[in-house]
Amino acid sequence: MPKITKLTPALLRKMIQEEKKSIKETLETGESDPVKAAEKTEEVEAEDMANVLAKDIDHLKVLKIQETKLRSKLAKVEKAKHLLRKRVIKNIK
Repeated sequence: MPKITKLTPALLRKMIQEEKKSIKETLETGESDPVKAAEKTEEVEAEDMANVLAKDIDHLKVLKIQETKLRSKLAKVEKAKHLLRKRVIKNIK
């Protein structure tokens, strides 16, 4: 006799997540059948993934440098804005 398992909320969530993933993959490939979609997906070599990862890390470093420069400019703008606001308030009184 087959073993009967209870349908717990966690198990139900897991099943839904798996089905969502399957449907999403099917829609991305434009196929009507999940089996055809799985056959159509391409496998990527580990070396290629490492190259992509290295490029992403380099890009992240460049973005961090740009962020630092922009934060510096923002600090200067805020300081100038504060000084001008102070000057306007002083001249009004």
